Amino acid sequence: MSKFFKMVVNRSIRLVGNLVKAFSYLFHLVFPNLRFVIPEYSKAKLTSRHRSAIPNVIWQTNYSNRCTLPVYVNYLFNRLMSLDCDYRYVSTEAREAFLRDHAPADVYHAYLKLNDGAAQADLWRVVNLHLNGGIYMDIDASLVWPISQTLKPEYDAFYIKFKKNNTQFTNFFLATKPGNQHYQQVIEKIVSNITHYHALKKKGVYNTTGPTVLNHVLEGEQVHSSPRGYVCIQGAFTNEYFQYLDKPKGKWTHLHDDDLIKAVSNR
Repeated sequence: MSKFFKMVVNRSIRLVGNLVKAFSYLFHLVFPNLRFVIPEYSKAKLTSRHRSAIPNVIWQTNYSNRCTLPVYVNYLFNRLMSLDCDYRYVSTEAREAFLRDHAPADVYHAYLKLNDGAAQADLWRVVNLHLNGGIYMDIDASLVWPISQTLKPEYDAFYIKFKKNNTQFTNFFLATKPGNQHYQQVIEKIVSNITHYHALKKKGVYNTTGPTVLNHVLEGEQVHSSPRGYVCIQGAFTNEYFQYLDKPKGKWTHLHDDDLIKAVSNR
C-alpha cells in the first residue's frame, strides 16, 4: 500500500482519536470511577497468512489494566489491527516475577534498583522480546496499518524512527524474533547504565533505559525500519491525563533524574 494512503489513514486515526478524547472528558466527568479492563490474554481471532520469523504476539504493560475509556478504545483499535496476533498484558508484578525467574541475576538486580515504572518497562520489554520475541507497544501506541502487512517474511526484527527527518529509533514499538543480538547489547548497556548511574553524563529515563540506548546500539547497523507515521503512532486516542487518571504525575517525565535509582540502604 502506498505511503500516501497510509498517511491518510494516520490522519484519520488522529481525527477519530481526538473525537474519542473530547467525548471521554465528558464521559469521565459523569462517570468518574468507571474503568474498563484490558484482558491479560486475548487469543488471535484469525490465522495469519503473512509469516515472518517474528512471533505473532503483542506485548503490553502498564501500572494497571483497569483503564479509562480512551485507553480501552485504543486497546480495541489495536486488536482490530492485529486480529491474527495473540495479545498479552503483563502487570507490574508479573514483570518482576518474569525477570526474577528468567533473567540473569545482574539484570534482575538492576531492574530492582529502578524507581520508575517506565524505566522498568524499558528493561522488561527488551529482556522479554530477547527471550520470547514478538511485538511490543506502549499502552498509548496505535497501529496505523495491520501489523501482519507491516512485518515482511524476510524480517527478523523491525524498528520505527521518529523526530526530525526520522533520524532516530524509538522503543515505544519494537518487533523481533527471539535471540536478537542487538537486544542483548541493549540489555547489557541498560544494566551498565543502572550500575554506573551516578557516573553518567546524561541521566534520566530516556537516556538510561530508553531510546538513547537503542540508538547507541543500532548506530551504523543495517536494520529494517520505517518512519513511525506509516507503522505506529502515540497519543492518537489517549493522553497523559487519561493514561494517568488514577496515578497523577505518574509519567516518567515528572521524575527527577536523581530519583531514578533507588537509594542504597546502609543496613
